[in-house]
This record gives sequence, C-alpha cells and structure tokens, in this order.
Amino acid sequence: MQSKILSRRDLEFLLYELLEVGALTGRQRYTDHSRETFDAALATCERMATELFEPHYRKSDQNEPRFDGEKVHIIAEVKQALDAFCAAGLMAAGQDYDLGGMQLPAVVNAACFAWFKGANVGTAAYPFLTIGNANLLLAHGSRQQIDTYVRPMMEGRFFGTMCLSEPQAGSSLADIKTRAEPQADGSYRLFGNKMWISAGEHDLSENIVHLVLAKIPGGPPGVKGISLFVVPRFLVNADGSLGERNDVALAGLNHKMGYRGTVNTLLNFGEGKFKPGASAGAVGYLVGEPNRGLACMFHMMNEARIGVGMGAVLLGYTGYLHALDYARSRPQGRHPAAKDPASPQVPIIEHADVRRMLLAQKSYVEGGLALCLYCARLVDEQKTGETEGGRFDARLLLDVLTPIAKSWPSQWCLEANSLAIQVHGGYGYTRDYKVEQFYRDNRLNPIHEGTHGIQAMDLLGRKVGMDQGRGFKLLLSKMGETASAAMAGESPLLQHCAKALEAAVQDASTTTRQLLAGRDANLMLANASVYLEMLGHVVIAWIWLRQALLAHGALAAAQGDDPAFYQGKLQACRYFFNFELPRTRPQNELLRSLDPTCLEMRDEWF
Repeated sequence: MQSKILSRRDLEFLLYELLEVGALTGRQRYTDHSRETFDAALATCERMATELFEPHYRKSDQNEPRFDGEKVHIIAEVKQALDAFCAAGLMAAGQDYDLGGMQLPAVVNAACFAWFKGANVGTAAYPFLTIGNANLLLAHGSRQQIDTYVRPMMEGRFFGTMCLSEPQAGSSLADIKTRAEPQADGSYRLFGNKMWISAGEHDLSENIVHLVLAKIPGGPPGVKGISLFVVPRFLVNADGSLGERNDVALAGLNHKMGYRGTVNTLLNFGEGKFKPGASAGAVGYLVGEPNRGLACMFHMMNEARIGVGMGAVLLGYTGYLHALDYARSRPQGRHPAAKDPASPQVPIIEHADVRRMLLAQKSYVEGGLALCLYCARLVDEQKTGETEGGRFDARLLLDVLTPIAKSWPSQWCLEANSLAIQVHGGYGYTRDYKVEQFYRDNRLNPIHEGTHGIQAMDLLGRKVGMDQGRGFKLLLSKMGETASAAMAGESPLLQHCAKALEAAVQDASTTTRQLLAGRDANLMLANASVYLEMLGHVVIAWIWLRQALLAHGALAAAQGDDPAFYQGKLQACRYFFNFELPRTRPQNELLRSLDPTCLEMRDEWF
C-alpha cells in the first residue's frame, strides 16, 4: 500500500538519480556507507514515522499542550514517539562517530527526517530544534559546552531551543532588551522576556538547552551589540548530573491556529521565580565572542530556514497524496460528453479540473522537495567536496538559494494544501479529513524563521549582489547548462521547456541588474516579495527541467511501474512550464518599472 506521507519512489528518484547520492560513498567521510545503508535508514524512518508519529497527529492537534500554572501537559504519545526516535540514534544520525552519530550525508539525513515532518510536523519539531541547536554549538561553542550540552542532546537526554524574538521586538532583533550581566566567575546573569519560543517548556527530556540572544551592558547599539548565550533549564554539574533549576520561568503559552503539537511559549529570564532576591537572574554562558551573537545564531537560523521550507513541502506533499487517494475513490458526476444520467458516476479524478488541481499540487510539492534536497546536497558538497573551488561554489549557491528554499515552498506548498481541500470539496472543510489540519499547520511556515518580506529583502538586498553577484551568476550558469542539455536532445517538450527557461533566466538577469543599479534602496526593495516569487518560480522551473531530462532518458528502459512514474514527471514539468512559469513575465515587467504604488501609499489613505 502506498504511503500517504511521502512517495518512497519519488524520494529514491531524487536521491539516486537526480542528486547522485551514491557518489558520496566514495568520499572519506562516507566510505562506510552504501545504497544499502541509506535504504535501511530510510526504511527505518518510514516505519517509525508511520507507526509512532502519524497515529497521534490529529490527537495532538485536538489536545494541544496546556499549562496548569505549574507545568506543561503534553499527550503521552509525543514522548513515546520521541523516546523511540532518540533510542534509534536518529538525533545524531548526521553527526561524527565520536558523537554517537552515523555520519549520514546531510542529504540522506534530510530525506530520512522528511518522513517525520510529513507524518507529524508538531512532534518532529522537538528533534528539529535540538539538532539545529547542537549544530550551532558544534560550530561556535567551546569544547566544554559541546561536552556539557551537545553530547546529551545527541543522546536525546537534553532537548534544545532558540530564543530570539521578544514581545516588543519580533523580527527586529536590533531592538531586543534582554540583558546579560557578566559575573566574576565568567558566567552571565540574564534578565528579560522571550516570545514565540517553540519547545520552550516541557517534560519530554531531562533538560532544555536554550540558546538566547541578549545584550551585554556597554556594548554597541543595534545588532552589533547582540551576544549569544547557553541558558539551560537546569544547571549542569561538573560530572554531568543536573543541578538546581535555573531562573527561566514559563509565563504562558501561545495558542496557535495550527502546529499545536509543538508547545509554544513565553519565557521570563531572571524574574526571580527560581532564584529569589540577590541570586535572581538566569545563569548563562557566552557562546563565541561578545557582540558576535547574531553571526553565530545565523548558523542555526539558516539551517532552520531550509528546514522550514522542507516542513512546508512535506505538509503539502502529504496533503497532495491524501487528495490523490480521495480523488481516485470518490465517485461523482460524469464526463461532459456523457448525456445519460443513468450511466454510472466516475471517480472525480476523471474530471479535467480535478486533474488540474492535482497536477498543480504535484508540481509544487515534488518541485519543492527536489529543491530542498538539492540544498542539503550542497551542504555535503560544501563540507566534503573534493576541490576547494567546488566547496566554495556550493556555499555561494546555498547562500542564494536559502531564502528561496524557505519561502517558495511556504507559499506554494501551502497553496497545494488549499487545493487538496478543494479536491475534497465540502468534506475538505470539515475536521473529518486531515487536509484542513495540514493547511492550518502549514500556514505557520510563511511566518516563522523570517516572513516572506524578510526573506525577499535578504535575497534582493544581500544575496544576489553579494561578492559581486558571484553566487547569483553561478546559479544562472547552472540553469543555462540545464537548458542547453535539454535543447541538445530530440524531445519537443524538453526543447520547448529549455527555450522558456532560457528566456526566463535572461529576464530575471536583466531585472536583477536593473534593480541592483538603483540608488534608492527603499524603491528597489519596495516590491522585493514579487522578486522572490519570480526568482523562486524560475528556480523551480530549472529543478523541474532537470527532473524531466532524467525521466525522459530513463523512460525507454523503464519497467513495471516506472514508465508511469517517469511520464508523471514529464507531465508535471509540462504543467509547470505552461501554467506557472509564465507568471514571471508580468512580474519582471512590474519590477523593472520600479512601481512605487506600495511605497507611496500612506497610512491615512487606508
């Protein structure tokens, strides 16, 4: 029976055909691995996600975490699933052997974790945050911090968070007020409030390791004065045992539209609840250098941004598979040419408009999954590439693609969820089917880890022009190579797509040069979200053409179910180029006109 979480065949196609993951086993870090070990890891994750994560997906939504004034209560199935996840060694799957890891390539690890995101994104958020927390400390923490906090996180005994936003300063981190006062013993005492902290309080693990942005008194203003601190829920003794409760108190829970399985908190640091009087203050330990905290935190933030994009993909993907199953089994109506009302009804997948909606979903979710896994493959190339130039190019590409990988799936895989509801008709708008929950859960992804507007300003204001535009030019070159390969073949479909991609790439290049040449930053960035959507569609068109090239080449020798699989890839590529890529033409015209409509609007005119 085909899974309704994710298509295993699609995952195998992306890993082994598109991204050539097998080639990584020739590199020193991965010599212990083979396709057999990768497949075994993927099968284990599929089984655990199906048996332990998916069954309580709806229950955790209907019984969201609650705070009784003393502690947070979470349904028991969440801990059961996470205990099994940790016991299987999956928290450390991508880490070094000496950390208890499996040294899986980043792209395989991402594919493994995709099963859990698709099965239950709320429960999967706890290890997602913990792994990101640990990776930051491995990159920027001291040896003592790694031994004290990372090793227990990799064992699943400690979980982690990231604490950035504050009630008065959501995305505007320059305006945070949490302060960190230095102590004689080299530690700091933190005072302040943090908002929107996922996994900020629970009893799912022995300890919670908070990574907290704060300002040391006397530091420079704005983001240049932000430092980063490890602030554990319980202090850790020299022998690794837990000490006294730190002065981190839960002020309340945020009650969300979706994503309810992940407890979301307001935290008070240093209010004196656990350390009254003169001893008040949450004990924290500086990570990296003073006033360089935001640079450190970006290590986790960028990882999280691609992870958010992947989460959006998987919610869209499982919604698509649920809609596909429903469309195949739901009889309703007849073909327009069928005039006999006594003739049997047909499954709704027989109706062209339903196929349109399913094709749109397929193009969004399979394109988004390919993009996110491509980004994970770039992480492997950046870390283990055989040449310095190859590693450098991978970093450049990843820098440019990160805001797209976060925001494009968050917009279009959410649209896939909307279409999945539409395919279900009235039933889709009820709680009898999961598609409404998929939509509610996915609606968070355009918001957290930086909204569309923030990602758009990052892309246009920084990434495409960074390092004299080398990363952007490299991306254009990669897309041009794919178009040339498609033009060299004999497929009319691929040649048509190649010409369309070449035109779209040229259009995007011209628009980008014109925008970067402008002197008015406000005007240049006024329509940055349109730019992000435009360039994202061009990138996904490229990703689809790469998939179609492989599908076309494999079709002649395909057997069993593979011919239908490859034909599906070609048809989805055709759909994206005919229905989606043309959107970019008027977007480029709007961007090059430097339209000031939104910029010139005034508050009092609303």
